[in-house]
Amino acid sequence: MGLWRELVQRCSAHLFYAFWLRTSSVDHRVFSKTLRRFVRRIISPAPIGMSNIGRDAYVYFPRKIDGSHFIQIGERSTVDKYGWLSALDHYQGDNFSPTIRLGTDVHIGRYAFLASISRVEIEDGCLISEYFYATDHSHGVDPYAGLLVDQRLVHGGDVRIGAHTFIGYRVTILPGVRLGRHCVVGAHSVVNRSFPDYSMIAGAPARLIKVYDHVRRAWVALS
Repeated sequence: MGLWRELVQRCSAHLFYAFWLRTSSVDHRVFSKTLRRFVRRIISPAPIGMSNIGRDAYVYFPRKIDGSHFIQIGERSTVDKYGWLSALDHYQGDNFSPTIRLGTDVHIGRYAFLASISRVEIEDGCLISEYFYATDHSHGVDPYAGLLVDQRLVHGGDVRIGAHTFIGYRVTILPGVRLGRHCVVGAHSVVNRSFPDYSMIAGAPARLIKVYDHVRRAWVALS
């Protein structure tokens, strides 16, 4: 299905563009941008029930969406192919009030997983690499409470990724983590605690390795 969608997108774009070149004197760059936007809306329409999605925001197919009416996506934000956004309002008899919110100009790579029973928020301008994982809850693992799949979800604290943060490949953000603005998270990190603005962190568990020096305008290693 993914290859078919890509083929349709490419063929449609080429055919419309070739026709326009022959029949119009309009600015071709403007037309090309408009055409790409039009084709993307056909290939990757807004998820059913998701009313709060900004202009030029896309969640690309293939994708999985749970609780679309609890998900907010700002203008020009994208979630690439194979993303799974899961806002759960009930599980095993418990009711929740979840929110997944992406600000404007947020870009998330392929195979991302975001799950919420309370609040997971990624603020404006963040760039996130592939295989990103973030959740505000965990699953019950009581040996005496029966089957694991039947155990309750446990809220571990809301998650917030501050504006203009870069997150590397295959990073895990655990419940309760709050990252400040303009942070950098190294590839394969497991972040289990919060860090302030302008922090560069890496490792499993993640630790602070550099901070941004505004006078020198450079990232400076901790002494």
